[in-house]
Amino acid sequence: MKTQSRGRLRGVPSERTVSSLLLTLIIGMCCVHALEMSTGKIPFLEAVNGSTVLLPCTYASCIGITNLYFKWEFNENGTMQKLADSVIPTDHVEPNKVNIYRERVEYVGSSKGNNISILLWNVTFGDAGVYTCFGKNPKEKGKNHSAIFTLYVVDELRVVDNTLTIIIASCVGGFIALLMAFMLIKNFTLFVLAKIEEKNKECLVTSSGIDNTENGLSGSKSTPKKA
Repeated sequence: MKTQSRGRLRGVPSERTVSSLLLTLIIGMCCVHALEMSTGKIPFLEAVNGSTVLLPCTYASCIGITNLYFKWEFNENGTMQKLADSVIPTDHVEPNKVNIYRERVEYVGSSKGNNISILLWNVTFGDAGVYTCFGKNPKEKGKNHSAIFTLYVVDELRVVDNTLTIIIASCVGGFIALLMAFMLIKNFTLFVLAKIEEKNKECLVTSSGIDNTENGLSGSKSTPKKA
């Protein structure tokens, strides 16, 4: 019996082993997505020719950063043109210098918010296309990460026809108002009917009491008349 118990105990991993495995798994999962670049939930924008637009990009890292290199690039007819780049020494520290390689480009990011966005002034139709926000964290041993943002340039913004939406909203609102009015009328009608029924019951009770009194059924015995 003792031999079997020892054999079973040998097959069960210790708490220290389980903890080590969990820690390794957590670190491994974290390292897979150690650095993430994002251009927002809607990675595209339609801008009017001549306007100023923001090209958003943020970064996040669960292991922290050291000398994070980032850059913005523009895909110009299949050739990647660098717009801006710099190095962020560590978390929440601003880059010493941001290099700008193209006119009408301005860096507006802030390391406090992990923001490395840029502004593009006085956009032209030639600025339409795909922009890439690139990041490289030396802590990840050479792994590169990027996110894209697409810019569309138009003469004027399209006016969205909301007629159908307004009609649907009006119909729904009218139906709700009609339903509420119906419920109010129904409740009022039931209330009036209940009051009428209650009044009728009171009248019946009163009328019954009067009839019983006239017929000598008020509770006292009636003495028969002598012939």
